Amino acid sequence: MAARKKKAVQEEVITSYKGFDANWQCRGFQFAVGGKFKHDGEVKACASGFHACEYPLDVFKYYSPAGSKFAVVSQSGDLARHADDSKVASKKLEVKAELSIAGLVKAAIEFTTSKCLPIDPESPASSTGYQGAASSTGDYGAASSTGYQGAASSTGDYGAASSTGYQGAASSTGDYGAASSTGYQGAASSTGYQGAASSTGDYGAASSTGDYGAASSTGYQGAASSTGDYGAASSTGDYGAASSTGDYGAASSTGKHAVALAAGREGRAMATESGAIVLLYRNDDGEIVHIRASKVGENGIKANVFYMLNADGEFVEA
Repeated sequence: MAARKKKAVQEEVITSYKGFDANWQCRGFQFAVGGKFKHDGEVKACASGFHACEYPLDVFKYYSPAGSKFAVVSQSGDLARHADDSKVASKKLEVKAELSIAGLVKAAIEFTTSKCLPIDPESPASSTGYQGAASSTGDYGAASSTGYQGAASSTGDYGAASSTGYQGAASSTGDYGAASSTGYQGAASSTGYQGAASSTGDYGAASSTGDYGAASSTGYQGAASSTGDYGAASSTGDYGAASSTGDYGAASSTGKHAVALAAGREGRAMATESGAIVLLYRNDDGEIVHIRASKVGENGIKANVFYMLNADGEFVEA
């Protein structure tokens, strides 16, 4: 009787997010977009192997939002997970595509939403009518408002709030929460630790107040505000504004005639050719020592480069 062939065990492959320095290096190892890499030797979280994070905003713990490169990657082979956050070590890693801060915010919202419980259209967590309201208060919950001037609120950890109607509002107050507003003149607010807020409609606003959080505004004349330490604010629409007021935060404004403001200690700001940056320098007590603003193209300020102020009040590349 012929011996049965053993069924091949399918290798686990996960999607993760990784940070790099400006030259696409991590701890001296050279990576490249589109490249596939294999680690020789033991795989151990925080010790050996290739490391990336399953939750997109966890990358800010290891790479500053200013001056770093970020990418979506796939990990496979031997996998070893970190106990304190979503960091994973792996034997194999493929760098799929580069991501902007706005791309990380979008990925964080999608990640959180995918973990939430499905929304029952008949439940209080879902509202589709004019001026309706949806509220979710439990962990891993989701609230969705799709009608004109509606509101969605999620207060539990890992919750998600989405408002897609005109002049709607989405608010997420739990840790690792996500708030998304896609309608015209909408607002999204995330107040928990490592939360993400995204506003994609024109004249919209996105606010992230927790540490390591991120806010992204992609619509025309939109505003993105990040007030937590190590946070990031990204405004990609024309005439928009990005503001980062937490320590070690970054503000990026890439739309035409847009402004980026970094007001926290060791904050960074970047703008494109027709934009402007505003920076502060604070002493160890948090007192303002210098404040300086400049249009791109003046005072040595180059487009698409992050700057900070030194102790003399001079612009220096971050």
